[in-house]
This record gives sequence, structure tokens and C-alpha cells, in this order.
Amino acid sequence: MPPFFVIPFPAIDPVAVSLGPFAIRWYALAYIVGLVVGWRYCLKLTAKPPHLVQRRDIDDFLVWATLGVVLGGRIGYVLFYNPGYYFAHPLQALYVWHGGMSFHGGALGVTIAITLYCRARQIRLLAFSDIITEAIPIGLLFGRIANFINGELYGRPSSVPWAMIFPNGGPVARHPSQLYEAFCEGILLFLLLFIAERRGLRRWPGMETGLFLAGYAVARMSGELFRQPDPQLGYMIFGTTMGQWLSFPLLIAGVMIMVWARRTPRPSPP
Repeated sequence: MPPFFVIPFPAIDPVAVSLGPFAIRWYALAYIVGLVVGWRYCLKLTAKPPHLVQRRDIDDFLVWATLGVVLGGRIGYVLFYNPGYYFAHPLQALYVWHGGMSFHGGALGVTIAITLYCRARQIRLLAFSDIITEAIPIGLLFGRIANFINGELYGRPSSVPWAMIFPNGGPVARHPSQLYEAFCEGILLFLLLFIAERRGLRRWPGMETGLFLAGYAVARMSGELFRQPDPQLGYMIFGTTMGQWLSFPLLIAGVMIMVWARRTPRPSPP
């Protein structure tokens, strides 16, 4: 039974703009706005010390980042969250407008894009990734808000005063976990990296990258405590979730990168 009073879910049309047969969804706009705002923020960071990355390098990387996010996010979802279904219906994997993107897959896609791009352009890999990772929480913020608008990835049943009944979640009041994740993965993580930037951590290439990976892992694993697991996966061993298992290697990698970066001599600007 739902509690006596719950906050009504704001039934926002997932289609932001409709022009005849063409429809632009909030989810697509979240990706576009996140990429554009993140790109502009990265350009701003190149103007600050230690000046190891040039403005033109950020400009040229936007297309690479877009491909890494979209292809990696979709492939990651197919492989991590619903491989059985998509192996049986391979063409469905192309229907990105039906939803289904994985952050961890997108992160792997962007990592590959950064590595190939830096190798091709002879750019310092960690110095470049430091700037890119500082902007990722911006995209995460918009993406989680889009998840909320779509009424997807909702939370576990709850009796908290701000619980909501989601259209696809049955007659059960649930945590609005998308908003929790938007705050932790988007706002809090952005502020953490912003403070680290102001304190000059980017002078040690890799510090911001490691801090982002570890910070995201903590935020995601914490958010999973309130989020309803994907129905095709459910809970895993000891009540954990797939999101927590995929985030744990990021935590280890982030800590290792920060330790390595702090022990490495600071490079001089070109």
C-alpha cells in the first residue's frame, strides 16, 4: 500500500520538441547540452595553468568524445545489462531512441577515444584526460535529470516524505534516486573537481583523472543503495548491484592513478 501522501510524479512529456514526424527527446537534449557545455568548460580550463593542453586540441576532440559516449554507452548497456536479449534481437541494439545507455560503457568508450586521440596528436595523455574528466559531471547532471523526466531508473520502495509513485514502477512509493544521483554524480562531483582545480592539483597530470574516477565510484555505489536494480539482473551477491560491481574497479584505478601522479615529477609546459 502506498503511504497516505506522496509527492506526485511530474508527468513531463519525454518529447521536448515535436515537428511533424520528427521528435526531439529530453534524453537526446541532455546529451547534446552536456557535450556542448562540457566542451566550453574544457576550453576555459585550457586557459589556466599548467597550460599542458592547447585550445585547438579540445576543439578537435568534440567529435571523438561524442562517438565515444554514444557508442561506448550503448555497447556497454548491451553487454553489461541485457546481453541475452540483444544477442537474440541484434537489430534492437541499434535502437538507441528506445533508451538503454551505460555510464561505464560510455566511460570506456571515451577512454579509448582519449587514448587514440592523444596518440595521434602527440598530446600528454593524463594532462588531457584531466581536463576532459573535469567536465564529465556536467553531462552526468543533465543525463540523470533526463532519466527522471523519463520516469526510468527509479528508486527502491520507500516511505520517506519525498517518495514518488513512478508511472512504470507500480503502485509503490519510491526514492527519486535519479535526483540523488544528479546531485551526487553531477553537482557534488563537479564541486569536488572544481575545488581540486582551484588548489592546483592539475599540476600533477593524472590527479584530476584519478579523483574523478574514485569520486564517481563512491557516488555511484552510494546511489545504488537507493536505486531499484534493473529487472533483468536484480540483486547480485550480498545484495549488491551491477552498477556497484562495475564501479569498484574505477575506485581502485582512481586511487592508483592519484598515487602514481603524486609521485611523478611535474612536467614543464611545452
